[in-house]
Amino acid sequence: MASPNDRPNFSIDNGTVKKTIGLLGKQQNLPPSPAPSTPSSGRKYALATELVYTESTDQYNASSTPIYQTATFKQGSGSGGGEYDYTRSGNPTRSHLERHLAKIMSANRTLAVSSGMGALDVITRLLKPGDEVITGDDLYGGTNRLLKYLSTNSGIIVHHVDTTLVESVLPVLNEKTAMVLLETPTNPLIKIVDIKGIAKAVHEVNPKAIVAVDNTMLSPWLQNPLDLEADIVYESGTKYLSGHHDLMAGVIAVNDVALGEKLFFTINASGCGLSPFDSWLLLRGVKTLGVRMEKQQANAQAIAEFLEEQGFKVRYPGLKSHPQYDLHWSMARGAGAVLSFETGDVLVSERIVESTRIWAISVSFGCVNSLISMPCKMSHASIDKKTRAERQMPEDIIRLCVGIEDVDDLIDDLRTALVTAGAVKVGVDGLEAGAPEEIITQLNLNA
Repeated sequence: MASPNDRPNFSIDNGTVKKTIGLLGKQQNLPPSPAPSTPSSGRKYALATELVYTESTDQYNASSTPIYQTATFKQGSGSGGGEYDYTRSGNPTRSHLERHLAKIMSANRTLAVSSGMGALDVITRLLKPGDEVITGDDLYGGTNRLLKYLSTNSGIIVHHVDTTLVESVLPVLNEKTAMVLLETPTNPLIKIVDIKGIAKAVHEVNPKAIVAVDNTMLSPWLQNPLDLEADIVYESGTKYLSGHHDLMAGVIAVNDVALGEKLFFTINASGCGLSPFDSWLLLRGVKTLGVRMEKQQANAQAIAEFLEEQGFKVRYPGLKSHPQYDLHWSMARGAGAVLSFETGDVLVSERIVESTRIWAISVSFGCVNSLISMPCKMSHASIDKKTRAERQMPEDIIRLCVGIEDVDDLIDDLRTALVTAGAVKVGVDGLEAGAPEEIITQLNLNA
């Protein structure tokens, strides 16, 4: 199993640095992108160090990057020409965040915007009427909603296929394919997508097609899709990168300089760049990504094993019972902290969700506290029931987004909820999945 610190080296020559800075090329008081904290000679810093260590030439040598909470900047002459002029176009705090993220995302350039969906919106503005998009059949509800809007109002043709199989992508792949949008693991069915296999197939058929990967579920700590031949990686910074659900942010990462400039143009024109204060919060959150994620996925592994031992169908790539276990570990350095399981009955699942105490009922994931939800009624409710059925999404599925609490407390709270909801039979040998028939009958009568 690879360590989170085993990531490929990437180097930037002076010409690339100048191009990467692009429209903000005069900012010599900040490190270039990616921020070169790793020594030019000697051992490369591990990712755990890179997350925490940043360089800046702040005039007061502040150990925490200052917040430039200003909308405008004074210019030195009537013709302008200052390093910054208007925060919509650029801000020192956001610039420092973007250069720090480029370093840890194995990217030449990153761009920070106001939300994860804002990031996807910027990416899809690369499309024009008549373009075709290939994407998965198990998608985040917001992604599905945006693609539905584009197909209805903008003349974009969207193909939903099982992206876990490269063979499913090939029949709809053609010269009109402009973009392929991937999520892995998928949400909430936790299916695994062969990023490298699909990217290779797409680029062979249409070299101009863009492969974009939503890496929110794993974060740069566990997976780097740009190293797997993806063209764009985007994440909701609201989730693991921040880790505390106290801000909304989206991050886009690329290696192609020209593509980065196109994306920056849209961000500058639309004004969706991340605010200075939220940029500062995200910089702070990123520093603890490694320790948070290690604890969260250790907890998730124990909880997944507990639920599987009770006889539930559990979806988690840390379990060897996962049908794509080997594929996942060929790309990723960890299993993440999101899992789902099925009870066999919607009403039983509802009672489990409502019977927990530590597990908060909430959408989203990636927070330090543990969350529980029924995706079909919350995060994926915007996908109609007929479509969910076609995509084989169980209505009773429960999603667990595991936090950093004591794992024994989390399991005990879950165990209590299972018993209270009648989701398990209590016998002399312990618990067993499956509610007694009389409990299911009574739940149906009450409903």
